[in-house]
Amino acid sequence: MRFPAWIKKTGKVLLDIVELYIPMFTFTGMFLLFLLAIFFRYFLNNPLTWPYELTVIGFIWTAVLGATYTRRVHSHVKFTLLYDRTGPKGQLLTRLAGNTLIAATFLIALYPSYDWVRFMSFQKSTVVRIPFDIIYFPFVVFLALVIGHCIYDIVVDIRKLMRGEY
Repeated sequence: MRFPAWIKKTGKVLLDIVELYIPMFTFTGMFLLFLLAIFFRYFLNNPLTWPYELTVIGFIWTAVLGATYTRRVHSHVKFTLLYDRTGPKGQLLTRLAGNTLIAATFLIALYPSYDWVRFMSFQKSTVVRIPFDIIYFPFVVFLALVIGHCIYDIVVDIRKLMRGEY
């Protein structure tokens, strides 16, 4: 099934927003808040509590959403000692098995994770009072995007297998 070019472009822009720009924004904010906390603690001798809490939240958002980008571009850490020793067809079958396992596992975890994040809405962070469902919602987004990336890779590899392109 072919999608129109505008749908592909819109999808890529949305993925870039979630996987690139939000983590860049949260990392920048996290870094600036870290510097602010250092300044107040060591130069003004008046430590602040709220920058630390926002830094931890920024770290969660940066790490989880940034990990989806590394999955999309296949730049995550891989242990390929055995994988590299197999032929092209073995590598394709290994990728299929791995992506299927990850997609199935994350699919099983998706609803319970969403349910838990939704349940956490009644609790708020200690200092800035941000509800925990907002803080931890990127994990649900992470699961959904990794499932989508795995399914895409599975479809690509199945097409290669059917055509005999290893």
